[in-house]
Amino acid sequence: MGLPAQAAAPVPRPAKEFTVATPEGKHVLLSSLKGKVVVIQFLFTWCPHCQAFSKVLTQFNGEYGPRGFQALGVAFEDDVTKDKAISYAQQYAGFPVGVSNRSTVLGYLGISELERIGVPQIVVIDRKGVIREQSSSQGGGELSDPAHLKSLVESLLAEGGGAKTPAKTGTRKKATEKKASE
Repeated sequence: MGLPAQAAAPVPRPAKEFTVATPEGKHVLLSSLKGKVVVIQFLFTWCPHCQAFSKVLTQFNGEYGPRGFQALGVAFEDDVTKDKAISYAQQYAGFPVGVSNRSTVLGYLGISELERIGVPQIVVIDRKGVIREQSSSQGGGELSDPAHLKSLVESLLAEGGGAKTPAKTGTRKKATEKKASE
């Protein structure tokens, strides 16, 4: 008799603290990114779906990074090493990729260690530090669809005004005032 399939923890919910230890020795605390829209990709370095999704997140980092977006990767397969994470980041990810163990990742995701999971596992966190969407235990699902993720990220970036919006308005105002005084 098989175990029943369990869903990941319910959303929305506050994001618990999580530390991404990069191979370069940096420790990125999730709480240090409060104020940004964060997408965490929990991945296996050998997984083609993870590799493809990392390329999408790299594009998002370039497009939305200036507006307060940050992608993070966490490799957690059983035999993951710092060298595998470095190689993965160089090939597929234009964002920090660290390593963690399965138990820590599944605990963060609210998934039983007895459950069979799919990757990538994806978590989307809003500017206030609330997990707004999370993939099912079976993997990326709708969140791995670039069109769905783009719509979600854009709506979350628009919430709360973002740090760049007032600056741009102020810059336009100053430029208009300068032209008027000339």
